[in-house]
Amino acid sequence: MAVAAPARPVSRGRRVLYRSRVLLRNPTVLLGLVLSAALLYLVIAPLVSVVSDAARVQYGDEARSGQGAGSWTGYYLWRVFRSPVSRLLFWEPLLHTLTVAVGVIAFALAVGGTMAWLVTRTNVPGRKFLAGALVVPYMLPSWTFALAWLSLFKNERSGGQVGYLQGAGIHTPDWLAYGPVPIIVTLGLHYYPFVLLLFGNALRRIDSQLEDSARILGAGGRTVLRRITLPLMLPALSSAVLLVLGRVLGTFGTPYILGLPSDYNVLSTSLYHAIRDRSTGVASTIAGVIVLVGVLVVVVDTRLVREQRRFVTVGGKGAMDRRGDLRRWRWPAFGLAMAVFAASVVVPVLTLLLSTVTKTPGVFNPGNFTLKYWFGSHIEGAVGFPHGVLRGGEMWEAAWNSLRIVGLAALVCGFVGLLIGYVVVRGAGSRVSAFLRQVSFLPYLVPGIAFAAACLSLFAVRRGPVPALYGTITLLVLVMVVTHLPYSSRSGISAMMQLGREPEEAAQISGARWPVRMVRIIIPIQRGALVTGVVLPFISGLKELSIVIMLTTSGTQLLTTLSIGLVDYGYTQLANGVVLVIALLSFTMTYLAQRLTKSSLASGIGG
Repeated sequence: MAVAAPARPVSRGRRVLYRSRVLLRNPTVLLGLVLSAALLYLVIAPLVSVVSDAARVQYGDEARSGQGAGSWTGYYLWRVFRSPVSRLLFWEPLLHTLTVAVGVIAFALAVGGTMAWLVTRTNVPGRKFLAGALVVPYMLPSWTFALAWLSLFKNERSGGQVGYLQGAGIHTPDWLAYGPVPIIVTLGLHYYPFVLLLFGNALRRIDSQLEDSARILGAGGRTVLRRITLPLMLPALSSAVLLVLGRVLGTFGTPYILGLPSDYNVLSTSLYHAIRDRSTGVASTIAGVIVLVGVLVVVVDTRLVREQRRFVTVGGKGAMDRRGDLRRWRWPAFGLAMAVFAASVVVPVLTLLLSTVTKTPGVFNPGNFTLKYWFGSHIEGAVGFPHGVLRGGEMWEAAWNSLRIVGLAALVCGFVGLLIGYVVVRGAGSRVSAFLRQVSFLPYLVPGIAFAAACLSLFAVRRGPVPALYGTITLLVLVMVVTHLPYSSRSGISAMMQLGREPEEAAQISGARWPVRMVRIIIPIQRGALVTGVVLPFISGLKELSIVIMLTTSGTQLLTTLSIGLVDYGYTQLANGVVLVIALLSFTMTYLAQRLTKSSLASGIGG
């Protein structure tokens, strides 16, 4: 009788070799761990660094805090919240931020809600054109409207060239030229497309039979609005309010341009001033507050949407598409919509363009027109920028920096977003998958200027093997990749969820390794999602200011920071010219992206 020989124990080296081969054939876990480690350092570490800087004595503050540098302290909390200067540092900017936020929300809801109702639920002429045209303001940099406002209403208080009205002999009071009123109006004109898109999609999905049935039963217009329409619109309403609030919280350009002449600070500009004054501990404390409020905004929005899922409708598509007849009010309604389009697009752009081709604002005789602000070799009095926008090398260098930095960041962002989508979907149910899904979305919760301050805190000095990156292109690329990662990662996740495992498994059976499968199968199939994950960060990055304002230096100047620098110097015409270049690039890239992806921001609203 034969006796089976005992099995030889497998050596540790063979086990390691076997696991390595398995990982090379299906490296989802290894790839997930690498991505998780990268996001831990690029997303979590900056936020931890902000908290650490707010709780430790910074160099130069030893005498004021009475403690040694690096010691744990509550000095900065006291200085920001309780000290004699806390009113100027925090409480007054907080009040101003809330005032602006409430005003912008009310303005955006009124304008965006009215336009959404006209385009979606009525037979106003030109619905398809209006649906696309009314979204254009979001394609422009937010401070485009602020510079146009200054060109119209600027008075002698802030020095330099006065605005059109003042130049024509019409005095403009300070409250109209600077401060909360112009900030609210200009930000409202920029952000009402959010409300238009959210309300438009919600209104398009409400079954009009519900409203018709209520009227047949004798309900008045107010009752229908209060008992049917508004409850069904609550998810869109809460999302619009919180989205606009989160955007206003982190915006910098408009409050800086229109608030600086009257010392009207909001939290974002107070944070910027603290960093510029090298008050790192104070800046970290203010940034922490902005981050906390931003996170609370999104958490509240998530809870509200979850609770309001009970407001659903069931009806036929034909019933949902019925629109009210405006009758004799059709053309007046069209005129109102065109007036909104003119006020939010035509007037700002035309105002900026006219300011760049006139010597004295508001004077339109032939001798006052000039092209020197575009092509002139010498502009009298312009010391820091003594030539036209298109004549010297500063604008072209800034444009090249913008295109290469934003372009590289967009490419990296799109590819990393697709990899995150691959790991999240292929490793569904694992801790790595859940971690990547949550952390890749975390930058969306943090207002841009606060996240920039966090990255500045982390990368301003050498930390272990990671060198100081402040003032380098690498830091700008990393920050832009991380801040736009929520868009590309969500695009990658949704795309991978629609792709089964069968094509990849067939290639794996044929012997194809993972890199070959990615290049030959995954990327070609998911090229649409990859294009979207690249194009959206590129368009947003071209007109980004809040994120980069504190991270650029003279060697890494971008178009956005160049325009703000010209505003600081008081070169209004030159700043307006640079902003028009940004607007042209942004609009062109948005148009090309929509043609390339065969999509539209307002898709379906005006159909």
